[in-house]
Amino acid sequence: MDWNLLACARHHLTYSPDEPELRDHLCVPTGEGPAWRCLRCGNYVPGPPRAAGPADEAPVPLRGQLLRDAVVLRALAVERLVRGVLLLLGAYAVWRFRGERLAVQAEFDQDLPLLQPLADRLHWNLADSPLVHLVRTALATRPQTLTLIAGALACYGLLQLTEATGLWLLRRWGEYLTAVATAIFIPLEVYELVERVTWVRVTALVINIAAVVFLVYRKRLFGVHGGRAAYDAERHHASLLQLARAAAATAP
Repeated sequence: MDWNLLACARHHLTYSPDEPELRDHLCVPTGEGPAWRCLRCGNYVPGPPRAAGPADEAPVPLRGQLLRDAVVLRALAVERLVRGVLLLLGAYAVWRFRGERLAVQAEFDQDLPLLQPLADRLHWNLADSPLVHLVRTALATRPQTLTLIAGALACYGLLQLTEATGLWLLRRWGEYLTAVATAIFIPLEVYELVERVTWVRVTALVINIAAVVFLVYRKRLFGVHGGRAAYDAERHHASLLQLARAAAATAP
């Protein structure tokens, strides 16, 4: 099984170039209409092409290392998508808490003494509980501060969703945005890890460092590992469209 052609199981990559001499090399007439040659696997597919335009703007078939890079980038995109959705939900929760803070405080002051007998039976120091301390801190926070927190969470969540979009679409700007945004927050994650070590913080830090190293080195960002020239050369490998162009140039 050729894993490079796995995408052709979903759909073929057919393209109609604007140049007539190239279009004739990629299309053949059949009894059921024209059939276009897939740029990825080379098979002729009946029906209209999936896209059309200048030959220089034709999609590049992903094979080998490019295909593996696409898998990694889209895995990062899913991780960014999940993180962005959670941040937006957190922003909404903080905003709702800001509007209902007085009601929550009244319920908290009323219900907390009712839990004391149960806490005594469980030998649980309710007064010094981190959860109770967190709730009291949140209730003591000014509404203006809660608004800033909700806004910051919303902006960070939208940034994560933007990164996810760029990475999923395999766009160059998405790679740059993810590398820069992730690198900026790494010192903060290191500081949080120094304050308290948890498996969630360790995992997040490892993923972010690995993502930055992969993007900068493997995707040749900021001139590293050959830069843009090497990136373009790697993507413009020999394809059926280039072979068609060479055949058209040598035809009488």
